[in-house]
Amino acid sequence: MQMLKTLEMIAGDVTKANWILISQQLQQLLDKDQLEQAVAVDAGGDALGIAIAIMRVGDFQTRWDVAKIFPQIGTQAIVPLIEILEDESADLEMRWFALRILGEFNQPQIVISLVKLLEETQEEELAIAAAQTLAKIGESAIASLIELLKEEKTRLLAVKSLAQIRCSEVIEALKSVVDDSITEVRFTAIEALSSFHHQCLIPVFIKALQDTSSSVRKEAIIALKMRVYLKEEFPIVNHLQPLIYDVNSEVCQQAILALGCMKDQMAIKTLFDFLNYQNAPLFLKKEAVRALNWNGTYQALDYLKQSLYSSEINLCEEIIIVLGRQESTEMKSDAAKILIDFLNSKQEIIDESRIKQAIATSLGELRDKSALTYLEKLADDDDSKVKLYALAAMKKITSVKN
Repeated sequence: MQMLKTLEMIAGDVTKANWILISQQLQQLLDKDQLEQAVAVDAGGDALGIAIAIMRVGDFQTRWDVAKIFPQIGTQAIVPLIEILEDESADLEMRWFALRILGEFNQPQIVISLVKLLEETQEEELAIAAAQTLAKIGESAIASLIELLKEEKTRLLAVKSLAQIRCSEVIEALKSVVDDSITEVRFTAIEALSSFHHQCLIPVFIKALQDTSSSVRKEAIIALKMRVYLKEEFPIVNHLQPLIYDVNSEVCQQAILALGCMKDQMAIKTLFDFLNYQNAPLFLKKEAVRALNWNGTYQALDYLKQSLYSSEINLCEEIIIVLGRQESTEMKSDAAKILIDFLNSKQEIIDESRIKQAIATSLGELRDKSALTYLEKLADDDDSKVKLYALAAMKKITSVKN
């Protein structure tokens, strides 16, 4: 019981704020061999109360020293420490120490508390410390968290906790809830599984494309987009195609982006067909134009050329802009020819100032000398802005070294 007397003496000194003496006494206490035995005799009761009291009012060094006593007090220290951690009105330093101490225990309730903290806290230091602590104790708490998945009232927090533990041991547990009745559980599971590059997960993501929740469908698309290298083994493109016509615009957008990454003839044709879909909103058509351009194939370039002649002004302008963003030398030349041919066409849209400005800008970006003659004509345009853009483009081209 000597330890309790020492702690009581320290608690008395705390009221006097004699921090140097308190630190010395704590260090002596920690050096004593009977620490563990004394706590066992006390069953942690008085020792826990005194240690919590010291931590509440102590300075940094005192808290640092008293923090070393809590692991000896045992698991009954968890609840009061969690209460401190979750008390937003408490001193930030004290909450940080409570978090640090909790990292010494392997209990699922701590993992759940840390996950809640990560979701809610605005304190960056606490968030970083919580993430580090999760990484430290996460794997050893998996079995307990899996048990919590069985109860509906704890399932969401359990799956969010498992999602923070990025090791393969959580895969089966997360797969077990991808069909859960709670949307957020399904979403969290799919999002977490997307960080694992296991082929066995592809059917899970493909099935999730049919989920009733748009957030789950969207997350499944993102997961498949990151697995473009598996498009030969799995019919990913086939399953993504219908999603560009989804009732949710964010799902459509992600499907368009995913198809643009596939470098697949069917995917490219699907994007081209979407450009001709009258009911599609303009912002999604623009996404399809950009996706075709990212594809970086001659087939995609040809589809952009075809769309250039059949699009309304806003989409036409977007196509002209992306044609100026070619990276390979060969495609730069082809894109310049497409723009020059369009400029020379009899399309009414060519008379629009913004279209001529866009063409001049893109020709300048492509730096193809064959465009100079046509830019000279634009430099004589009646519109002062067109002249300005054409002159700037000519300057870019002529500044290129042979």
